[in-house]
Amino acid sequence: MRVFVLIFNAGTDNEGIHSIQVANRNKILMFESEDDATRFGVMLEAQDFPTATVEQMDADDIKEFCQAYDYDWEIIPENGDLVLPPEANVEQTDWQPEDDSPLSTNQFDDADADDTSPTEISDSELDSIRRKLEGLL
Repeated sequence: MRVFVLIFNAGTDNEGIHSIQVANRNKILMFESEDDATRFGVMLEAQDFPTATVEQMDADDIKEFCQAYDYDWEIIPENGDLVLPPEANVEQTDWQPEDDSPLSTNQFDDADADDTSPTEISDSELDSIRRKLEGLL
């Protein structure tokens, strides 16, 4: 099944997939509709995020990534309820925008943002993930 996800800094050494935090767990949203993914990205921009690229990927590859790094995932059905970004942001991200300007975050917490911390991933693990994701293109 093909789905759409949001990627920041797509095609760079500093790219990152958008995730949210729910109950101290990272979750990747997979949209069935490209329009829904684009709409969600525009709402993120309204929260001062950089522009995200909507990329089509295989849902099984995203699920495999999530299982490998203990992330959750959610498939957002086409023509379903409008998905809104959470209001609270995590203070620190695992990536930075290409222009090195300050950024709120690419992850969210439904409860209290002060109680969260990003997952630590080594450079070799990131390179492995990047190669897998690039193989999807």
